[in-house]
Amino acid sequence: MSGSGETDAKPAETGIENGIANVSLNENLNNTTQTPTKSESPLEGSSTPSPTGKLPTFKDNFKAFSKFGDTKSDGKTITLSQSDKWMKQAKVIDGKKITTTDTGIYFKKFKQQKLHFEDYEKYLSELANSKKAEVTDLKKKMTECGLPGVTSAGSAAKNLSTVERLTDPSKYTGASKLRFDESGKGKGIAGRKDLPDKSGYVHGYKDKDSYDKTH
Repeated sequence: MSGSGETDAKPAETGIENGIANVSLNENLNNTTQTPTKSESPLEGSSTPSPTGKLPTFKDNFKAFSKFGDTKSDGKTITLSQSDKWMKQAKVIDGKKITTTDTGIYFKKFKQQKLHFEDYEKYLSELANSKKAEVTDLKKKMTECGLPGVTSAGSAAKNLSTVERLTDPSKYTGASKLRFDESGKGKGIAGRKDLPDKSGYVHGYKDKDSYDKTH
């Protein structure tokens, strides 16, 4: 009898263990298939610039360049010179397809020294049509060119590297090496020829310490 009771208990225990295992498995499945919340999503906000990192629009750059060189400007109108500055930075004016002569002709058709944003868009359209160019391409370049006077980090680094290379005394030999001090600053004429010491002990005595060299 005792042997039979022990045999009957084992299947019961096995069934309980299987039930616990199934519950644990279901919980794990629920956890893995649960849809992530908005705050947990790794892609949330990845393609949307933050307020501080907002990309400038064409109108933003219009305002920036309309204030360039004019502290009294309210950013609502732009002059021909400011517009040309903008177009040169955006490489719209390239001296070949579009020149400052072209921009001057079409700007002056509006018979105003300064153009408001709406008129400026019309001016760009007329300029683009006359040159068989797409106005959207012009606007794209003028949007992506950056603020007035700002160049790319790569260009700035390249220029700095060139200056450092040209003023590094260790890269020169002979007389050229003597033209820079240890910091890389040019010595001017002192780096190209020997200059005598013009200080003296009394009035009229020059070329200090040179007497012993000549006698």
